[in-house]
Amino acid sequence: MTAVATMPQRAQQETTGEIIKRFQQQAPVDVMGIAESLGLRVWEDDINPYSGKITRDPIHGGPSGYSVIVNAIEPTNRKRFTIAHEVAHFILHSDELLKGDIAETLYRGGLSDNMEAEANQLAADILMPIPLIEKLIAQGFRSIEELADKLEVSKTAIGIRLGAPYAD
Repeated sequence: MTAVATMPQRAQQETTGEIIKRFQQQAPVDVMGIAESLGLRVWEDDINPYSGKITRDPIHGGPSGYSVIVNAIEPTNRKRFTIAHEVAHFILHSDELLKGDIAETLYRGGLSDNMEAEANQLAADILMPIPLIEKLIAQGFRSIEELADKLEVSKTAIGIRLGAPYAD
């Protein structure tokens, strides 16, 4: 997928994959940098009971015209995964975004479980890229706890990523 014309000038010259890889060179992955480079503005608000949403926002949205809103009261690691998850929806499900407010679609259950699973998988790929994990392991980060701390993800998330589920 190539960059959208409404993205910032630098992003117009990079593919989405190149943008993501640029931010995956060191831990923790700069998920805010990825979102901003894709033209998304990220906000925090009290949106209980939801963790996050992506919405068309012509007033406060980034150059893409979309905002990601994350639940302000959740832990930092959860917010990071939520941002990556909403970025994944922006990348993978732009056709749904163009139909209207994806937040309404999500809240009304219009997105399939498959689309949610796709967004979760890409979020994990964004925050915990295998080459970066391998690099950290080579540097001496061995335990689930050490990797989770360095990547700023939950122990559960990195455990699942490594095929060894761990309960927080």
